[in-house]
Amino acid sequence: MKENKYDEAAFFDQYGKMARSIGGLQSAGEWPEFEKLLPDLAGKDVLDLGCGYGWHCRYAVEHGARSAVGTDISEKMLAEARSKTADSRITYIQTAIEEIDFSPESFDLILSSLAFHYVEFFEPVCARLYKLLRPGGNLVFSVEHPIFTAQGKQDWVYDDQGRKLHWPVDNYFLDGRRETLFLGHTVIKYHRTLTGYLDPLIHAGFSLQKIIEPKPSTEALPRDESLHEELRRPMMLLIAAHKAPLAQST
Repeated sequence: MKENKYDEAAFFDQYGKMARSIGGLQSAGEWPEFEKLLPDLAGKDVLDLGCGYGWHCRYAVEHGARSAVGTDISEKMLAEARSKTADSRITYIQTAIEEIDFSPESFDLILSSLAFHYVEFFEPVCARLYKLLRPGGNLVFSVEHPIFTAQGKQDWVYDDQGRKLHWPVDNYFLDGRRETLFLGHTVIKYHRTLTGYLDPLIHAGFSLQKIIEPKPSTEALPRDESLHEELRRPMMLLIAAHKAPLAQST
């Protein structure tokens, strides 16, 4: 049974209070960099894995996508997405990422925001996504950075005055299950190294287009002192990959 923390009432309530839950894409710190990775959406069929409230699906059709399918394991997430969506081009389906089932070459773009670190085995997912993309299609996703997930606790080391000394990185090369505290609840995530993200993509047939470790903009830093600590370690990793188009016959 896949863990489905987001359907627990107390956890879902806390998630709904996060800035990105209230403000959507513009309130997600990594969004400006993520948006740059997206191809022209006009006429595209889009799949969003771990769609949550459906922000990316609505963004896709607002920017010309022909259709958008959002999948999520959480019934509560999908109920929220449907309540915010009034566009017949968008469909929401309840399923785990590992269990998605669509016809080959159904999509031009597959995207995922902060969901793949909940997936235990990444290589078979990459192979499946490659088959679901049409030739010339794109995969764009974000995950928690391997430096952020390695130690497991996902918290700073503090001195006796409560000052943040450093971010611990331990057991980096030990892939697998981590238990961390998120929104006051114990959550299971899966750590993998940078190699553990990139090699399965290459093995599946993808070519890597762009890798970004987003950081606060210089414009935002003077406005928000809390952002300065985000320069001390990477929190997220953004990856864009491509499926080659069919070769032209001569």
